[in-house]
Amino acid sequence: MARRVEFVDTSVLCNLLGVPGKCQDREQVAHDLRRKRESRNCTLLLPVTAVIETGNHIAQLPDGKARRACAERFAAVLRTVVEGTAPWALNEVEWNAAHLETLLAGGRTGSSLIEHACNRLGCGDLNILVERDRYLARTSGVEAGVWTLDALLASYA
Repeated sequence: MARRVEFVDTSVLCNLLGVPGKCQDREQVAHDLRRKRESRNCTLLLPVTAVIETGNHIAQLPDGKARRACAERFAAVLRTVVEGTAPWALNEVEWNAAHLETLLAGGRTGSSLIEHACNRLGCGDLNILVERDRYLARTSGVEAGVWTLDALLASYA
């Protein structure tokens, strides 16, 4: 049986952090995280995309007090990743021409970045799929998916 890996999407991270306007499923996501950790049958990876998108969502909060509180929680979570105490590990991806070429081609989805944009799959979501694909290409004996609340992204994951 292959080891299971799941890439944590921005939608999940925003719920866990309680980002206002992006945390309507917070209780369910927290429950799912506990279940995933207790079952120990899945390794969670934090893609670079989720870090960047989550930081952008926080920076765009209109309420300065909420923005600061979320930024502090976000920084604390990132610190746990650096220290190795987070419930997930950082997916270390090489950002280079090969990565961009794969992103432009749409990874293994069968559609290009342009086609995905026209069909409303954003570049961030597509990049998570590309990160997953590149992870699978350099790792053996692994089954990889994406933990997301986004229905469109989930349809490719």
